[in-house]
Amino acid sequence: MCHPEPFDSLRSLRTSGVEGCEFDAIVVGLGALGSGAAYWLAKRGARVLGLEQFEFGHARGSSHDWSRIIRKSYFTPAYVRLAKEAYAAWYALEADAGEQVVYKTGGLDLGPYDGAISLAAYADSMRTCGVDFEELDAREIRKRWPVWQIGDDVHGLFQPDSGIVAAERATAALRRTAIALGAELRDRAPVTAIDTNGGEIVVEAGAERYRAKKLILAGASWTPQLLGHFGMRIPFEVTKEQVMYFKARDLDGFAFGSFPIWIWMDDPSFYGFPVFGEAGAVKITQDCGGKPVDPDTRDFEEDREITARVTEFVGRRLPAADGPVVRLKTCLYALTPDRDFIIDTLPEFPNVSIAVGGGHGFKFASVIGRILSDLALDGRTDSDLSALTIGRPILQMSDPPKTYML
Repeated sequence: MCHPEPFDSLRSLRTSGVEGCEFDAIVVGLGALGSGAAYWLAKRGARVLGLEQFEFGHARGSSHDWSRIIRKSYFTPAYVRLAKEAYAAWYALEADAGEQVVYKTGGLDLGPYDGAISLAAYADSMRTCGVDFEELDAREIRKRWPVWQIGDDVHGLFQPDSGIVAAERATAALRRTAIALGAELRDRAPVTAIDTNGGEIVVEAGAERYRAKKLILAGASWTPQLLGHFGMRIPFEVTKEQVMYFKARDLDGFAFGSFPIWIWMDDPSFYGFPVFGEAGAVKITQDCGGKPVDPDTRDFEEDREITARVTEFVGRRLPAADGPVVRLKTCLYALTPDRDFIIDTLPEFPNVSIAVGGGHGFKFASVIGRILSDLALDGRTDSDLSALTIGRPILQMSDPPKTYML
């Protein structure tokens, strides 16, 4: 995406003249989070420019494919509260775009009582935030959804508001509505230089130069390259993940409207969907099972180790879905070591904001966009970002422990 030069070497941008328009804010990266920021900035009447290094809707990053999970079941109250805000932010987009992008299916978190991920924290967080849910034993899970092959050592939580965000459609709706509200969005415009001296931001991209009062970085897996323009580094890992679509032998057992989204809470962790986006296919994969890659040189080929783990799980726990794999897609996870989001302004550059989704941020894309617009236009937000700062201790370590389990 970017080929950063040392910050001091960018001073020529200030003296050589600046072509193009001046904007209230420039957004770099137009995947889900950046598109969300462009939409909310335009919705608030700001003059906004969005820059995307590849073509709109590309499949090189984290925002493509048909579906992402949305849920109010999370491991801390702060995330549950943010999830509530996420639903409201998606509904605002639906009203403006005239298009549905969120579909409630109900959501099932399940796993062994002694699994690597305790369901107790999820239950406690939902209770704290007043979210309705049910605690289910294995017998009740098998009764409601007979495709599950589980023993009595398994239990679960069912939350009726969980469901699906139509991923590619939602991201396209954010961009389309941003444009309708006055935003200028440009693809195939990789950023090559950024200068923030003097209180004004100058961005060079696609052989053009643009001025703005505020800058938002939403580069996902290319975040380290963007931060390089500011002389900053954080511990960061990009992994290549994949999703698999199985032609279910029992299609009715996974029907949209009766089968929920689900997450298997153990190590390894798996997740899946009812039939959605492709007739006769059930999307199932492992969470955070991929290998580290360079986002600019990674391949798009099948990871046979992920395939083996997922097919073994399907054959053992969901044998009714164990048909041929009819579709396989790769994507990237942009991972902080604690897997928490980053939503913050840069410490030495208060007119520059950043957002990183940590491989689970799509469901929050619209609300993160709203928060980024708050930071850019108001200098503050009412949302709780206390655990999501770029200055938190783990991001100051040179070799921090990695905790990717959610």
